[in-house]
Amino acid sequence: MRVTRFFTGLAESAFCSSLVRTANGAEKESVKLKTEQYLISFNKFPMSTQTPMNSTPKPETTSGARVRNFLIAIVAIALSVALVLGLKTETTSASLADLDQTSIPLEVAVSNGKPSIVEFYANWCTVCQKMAPDIAELEQQYADKVNFVMLNVDNTKWLPEMLKYRVDGIPHFVFLAKDGETIAQTIGDQPHTVMASNLDALIAGSSLPYAQTSGQVSQFRAPVTPANNQDDPRSHGSQVIN
Repeated sequence: MRVTRFFTGLAESAFCSSLVRTANGAEKESVKLKTEQYLISFNKFPMSTQTPMNSTPKPETTSGARVRNFLIAIVAIALSVALVLGLKTETTSASLADLDQTSIPLEVAVSNGKPSIVEFYANWCTVCQKMAPDIAELEQQYADKVNFVMLNVDNTKWLPEMLKYRVDGIPHFVFLAKDGETIAQTIGDQPHTVMASNLDALIAGSSLPYAQTSGQVSQFRAPVTPANNQDDPRSHGSQVIN
């Protein structure tokens, strides 16, 4: 700006001097025109006093990138663990209804040449519910060698079997040989290892190591006479309505 003002003042001084030296009007106009042309040409090259800004973005530091990648990895691992635990919980949360759906009919179990384990249960039985995941796991492990039979004590169709085995507490387990003959009975809550050992002996045709064992039960008393039963004879778990 100072340089511009300097040249502007210089031009104006020259212009005034020219006016003094010349008295001719035409000469005055010629000098004035040349001065204006000079100023216009000079103003085409303005001088900036501002420092140019650096438009290049500052690159991300190496440590910042490492922290970000570390946090992403932690979140990914946490999500993977949560997914695995969720699938495991879903797999092991078997219910009595699930066991009933995969149950082998009793008439098939006593005639297909495989040993059997028969469980008397009820949907309201808390001990039965507690053991359901273990029974489901054992069924997956031994399904090709042992019949798993579920008989609901609320279905009076199974009253003859309840009276035969004197079922007065559930769960009540009956172990049958390949020919359908009764080998042993256990009553109440049974540890997973005890059930597995008994099944191994049942498959081998040897004496059960934990026969006649008893655990916590839900009390039950079978009716003396069966009610009129009009349910599907193939049904295992449905409640009979008179």
